[in-house]
Amino acid sequence: MALVVAQEVPTSSCMDVSHGPAGVGEARHRMREELRIGGVSESVVDDAVLILSELLSNACRHGRPLGSREIGDGEIRAAWRVDRAGRLTVEVTDGGGPTRPVPATPSVTARGGRGLNIISALALDWGVRDGAAGEVTVWVIVACGARHDDFATRVAPPAIDFSTAFDDLDP
Repeated sequence: MALVVAQEVPTSSCMDVSHGPAGVGEARHRMREELRIGGVSESVVDDAVLILSELLSNACRHGRPLGSREIGDGEIRAAWRVDRAGRLTVEVTDGGGPTRPVPATPSVTARGGRGLNIISALALDWGVRDGAAGEVTVWVIVACGARHDDFATRVAPPAIDFSTAFDDLDP
């Protein structure tokens, strides 16, 4: 007779993350581990971890820590959950900042400014929610089902057929 032990896997998680780069890696590791244990497909886990990393980086760069702490001292909050419909929601909450989170149009040589555009390409939907005491939460919904296209296909421009472009030129 075999004994099977069921491990209850949380469908949601919430953690405080240090306001700065040190906590981002810990949050990514924890999310990856929990989603894998929860049976979320590897491609969705990869997307979710990238999204979490972008959101946390933006919160550290542009937002204040939660509460009345100074920048670089305190925490921001990361949370994720899988609902009954199989959608994964990722959220990051900070103490707010001088600007609202909006996708940028960076130059080709810019070192940053692409995070929310990457998130837009990976997500079903995303948005910003204001909370008490100036808190700002950026939320992202990711499908947990099989993904039909890889990232490059989802963000690439449509293919152009050049097969007949030079037909009118003399050989």
